[in-house]
Amino acid sequence: MNKKFFKNLCALIILMPQVFICMAQKKTIEQKIDSVLKLMTLEENVGQMNQYNGDWEATGPITKDGDKQSQIRKGMLGSMLNVTGVDHTHELQEMAMQSRLKIPLLFGQDIIHGYRTIFPLPLAEAASWDMEAIESSARIAGIEAAAAGVHWTFAPMVDIARDPRWGRVMEGAGEDPYLGSLIAKARVKGFQGKGLGNTDALMACAKHFAAYGAAIGGRDYNSVDMSLQTLWNIYLPPFKAAADAGAATFMNSFNSLNGIPATGNAYLQRDILKGRWNFKGFVVSDWNSVGEMIPHGFAKDNYEAALKAANAGCDMDMESRSYIQNLVKLVKDGKVKMKLIDDAVKRILKKKFELGLFDDPFKFCNKVREKQQWDNKENLAIEKTMAEKSIVLLKNENQLLPLSKQTKKIALIGPFIKAVRDNLGFWSYQWPDDSSRIVTVWDGISKKINADTKLLYAKGCNINDSSTSGFAEAIETAKQADVVIINVGEASDMTGEAKSRSNIHLPGVQEELIKAIQSTGKPVVVMINAGRPLVFNWTADNVPAILYTWWLGTEAGDAIADVLFGDYNPSAKLPMSFPRSEGQIPIYYNYYNTGRPAKNDSDLNYVSAYIDLPNSPKFPFGYGLSYTNFSYSDIQLSTNSIKPNQKFTVSLTVTNTGKLDGKETVQLYIRDMVGSVVRPVKELKGFQQIFLKAGESKKVSFTISVNDLKFYNDKLEYIYEPGDFKIFIGSNSRDVKEAAFELLK
Repeated sequence: MNKKFFKNLCALIILMPQVFICMAQKKTIEQKIDSVLKLMTLEENVGQMNQYNGDWEATGPITKDGDKQSQIRKGMLGSMLNVTGVDHTHELQEMAMQSRLKIPLLFGQDIIHGYRTIFPLPLAEAASWDMEAIESSARIAGIEAAAAGVHWTFAPMVDIARDPRWGRVMEGAGEDPYLGSLIAKARVKGFQGKGLGNTDALMACAKHFAAYGAAIGGRDYNSVDMSLQTLWNIYLPPFKAAADAGAATFMNSFNSLNGIPATGNAYLQRDILKGRWNFKGFVVSDWNSVGEMIPHGFAKDNYEAALKAANAGCDMDMESRSYIQNLVKLVKDGKVKMKLIDDAVKRILKKKFELGLFDDPFKFCNKVREKQQWDNKENLAIEKTMAEKSIVLLKNENQLLPLSKQTKKIALIGPFIKAVRDNLGFWSYQWPDDSSRIVTVWDGISKKINADTKLLYAKGCNINDSSTSGFAEAIETAKQADVVIINVGEASDMTGEAKSRSNIHLPGVQEELIKAIQSTGKPVVVMINAGRPLVFNWTADNVPAILYTWWLGTEAGDAIADVLFGDYNPSAKLPMSFPRSEGQIPIYYNYYNTGRPAKNDSDLNYVSAYIDLPNSPKFPFGYGLSYTNFSYSDIQLSTNSIKPNQKFTVSLTVTNTGKLDGKETVQLYIRDMVGSVVRPVKELKGFQQIFLKAGESKKVSFTISVNDLKFYNDKLEYIYEPGDFKIFIGSNSRDVKEAAFELLK
């Protein structure tokens, strides 16, 4: 044999392992998935489609399994939820590494508005209209949760909500599809950071797909019945925005939609999401929503429920046991095709590869990172800023606010002044040291005032009972003060999942307390904590100053104090219309006109109106005041008509006419005057936030194209139509300047 050839052959043999390693490293994720899939049994495939709850905490009815650990070791489990903390996740991941193929577990958790640092509830954040701040909030939640071993958050909730009786309005972005779409994108970007695989990124989950926010009667889990045109124009856009932003997963909704439960709805999952939108992530059921198709009357048992859910496109079964108990038999019975199982498992494995869990199953289990994020002061500072941006000033007669720090005596009255946990609201973690971490209203104001200022306190009443025994003390306390701050609202467990209310007035005797204090003649400021729009007509009509303070999170008291005393000038705008009465619900600004529209709230002459109530909301969508005032000039158009391939500019000048610097959210709405289908009276199409010093003016411009005029017609075609349009620009959906233009053929 030629010596040179022999020498080269030996060198090649020596290098063969490195060559194969390099080849393996160059494999695409898809090739790696296929390699794993070829090794998997049918039972192991089904196991990846199975998700159980940890036994530490539950967000649904608890199902305890004596053999969970055994199933993990056998590879019969793809994911667990409600398992957090490095110790817990590491322990369970070690069990998964004892399985035949060592496929890692995914750990999911409801990280809704923070983990260790609790931010304002999502509806409150939506009031900021500040996409950068909202993304930052989700970014910090992602960093903290990922440091605790979590891979996946069941957020953002992007359901459009037009009914404040529905308790889950607190999780979303309100009533508008344009604003909701921008917020959905911001939250997905925040949770997922620079991309899956980074140790500070969580998989986002857009939920609940779809139309869950339109539950009939505002009753949670109820049915939904709507036209496809409403579905596509109003309820689907935020989901499309989340998918376009790269959301890793979607979650099914509990409701039926036009008679088909969402979890078994192939139109939603296969036709729209995985088909028309080409979504490459995976779909998880909501808690037991596969099994709940049985009481829906859509499946007779878990075998049939698993059949319908799998065929419809639900990739992972959360907690119902329908898949783990029935899918193998369904495949063997020829009722579920193996290619559908393979598709679901590929989608799940792809996310595990993208997270880097196959390379290092424990990469998110790092106690050093967990400790670094446990009480991060920078995160707390950002939370306080987010809380300040979320507070809505609803009323401020005679510029009662901001208060002077030199005020001699301030009376703090109401059940929330010294409340602790209620500042966090629903869907928030309870930590053992919350009592020392959460900044109460009392604490925040105490730190803010001058040393000579005296704070007086009386609880006045409880949140939700009929006792007025504390009124006398509260009245006497108010009489001693120069100004009175009353803090009322809902308890933290009165809005959220399964927290629908038929009566959304202030609970208990709280408004009676406000009346009693107002009768003293003292200047009164009312602050309202809530997770939804409430009805408080007497307070709105009679109290000089009102702040809507929602549930603001860990730094609530400091943020509220900053706003009360003018260290932060409020700028938030309502993301939902506030009704005058439950009789108006559902109420929203972008409604369709009728053949007999009312000219105004006094017009009752055979028009679409109530004889005992105005049509208009108490506070309109987009509404929110500042400690300063802004004036708007007339609208200027660069042209009065455009062709479909053209754009034009709309502009006006905004002036700060007050004495304080402030931020204003300038809102642009458009109306299509005549269409092949009726069109809303207004649709939000843009907004800009500008900061103006006292006396300063700025020109604000928007560029309009046919993309701003598109809608889904009765054939579900996404089109624009030539014709006449109106443009409205203003500080909210009601108070606007108006102009007109024409889209030519």
